[in-house]
Amino acid sequence: MRGSRTRKWPKLVLAIVAGMCIAVPALAQQMPERQGFFDIRSATTKLNDGVHELEARLQLILSDEALDALNSGVPLTIELDFEVIRVRGLWIDAQDAALTFEYELEYRPLSQRYLVRNLNSGDQDSFATLYSALNNLGRVQGLPVIDDAVLDTGSRYRLRLRARLSTRQYPSALRLIFFWRSQWQLQSDWYEWTLERCSESRWRSSA
Repeated sequence: MRGSRTRKWPKLVLAIVAGMCIAVPALAQQMPERQGFFDIRSATTKLNDGVHELEARLQLILSDEALDALNSGVPLTIELDFEVIRVRGLWIDAQDAALTFEYELEYRPLSQRYLVRNLNSGDQDSFATLYSALNNLGRVQGLPVIDDAVLDTGSRYRLRLRARLSTRQYPSALRLIFFWRSQWQLQSDWYEWTLERCSESRWRSSA
């Protein structure tokens, strides 16, 4: 598995170089590059059998460079960062839990299918179009995040969610390139809401 992925790094380098070369004539024609955009549109949790489950809607738009890499056969990893913050009034709020959920998006040229793989559970789905794959990634439903029993019944909690394109899985030389390339710095703002300690929770849309 590691050898297979190692052979894909040259493809990624070529995709980045190609994107940089294409940017010059595109600029001359006043055709701006697509920078990409990640956004949390809405998020909430609901209590189901003693476990708080995450429901969220995300907007995931890939940049031109990330899209070129994907279509060259290089998998992309999208991470969801989830935090549980205990409100402590006059004291600094405490982070009681921090979870990361990883999803891999991969294009298979032979079958012309897009695979979405949950790296935490191993589950995967196949889609005919990139739009369908990103739409699937953008609909988080019934994702267990925290057991209600571990929460203090007398405390109030804030929850936070963020989506980002991860580059940690790539070699260090590539990560250095990505650091200077804005098209690989895809990350949403933190979306925050108050934990509802009841069986039914209200859907909260971001303003």
